[in-house]
Amino acid sequence: QVNLVESGGGSVQPGGSLRLSCAASEHTVSMGWFRQSPGKEREGVACVDSGGRTSYADSVKGRFTISQDNAKNTLYLQMNGLKPEDTAMYYCAAKSGEGGCSTDNYHYWGQGTQVTVSS
Repeated sequence: QVNLVESGGGSVQPGGSLRLSCAASEHTVSMGWFRQSPGKEREGVACVDSGGRTSYADSVKGRFTISQDNAKNTLYLQMNGLKPEDTAMYYCAAKSGEGGCSTDNYHYWGQGTQVTVSS
């Protein structure tokens, strides 16, 4: 099993920035970030595939950037221009094969890190 540990969450004012990190116990083919707020379904935020190609939810395009350091088996999510609607529990996920940025395609999940954006 692949172990994933997220860090970097916290509280920030609107317009602020945070960088989330996800440390994986071993290399995986693809990784991504997902989020879930109370009363809503878990949604894909940003994913990167084995070829380094990235995809983003429309709501975060231009504000969030996903990146990875393969040597460290670490995934990052740089979040800029944060909005109150970005408030959610953010989860790191990984998979050993190919597939789209959808929760159903991912095999391993971290415990989540809370991001709260408010005045």
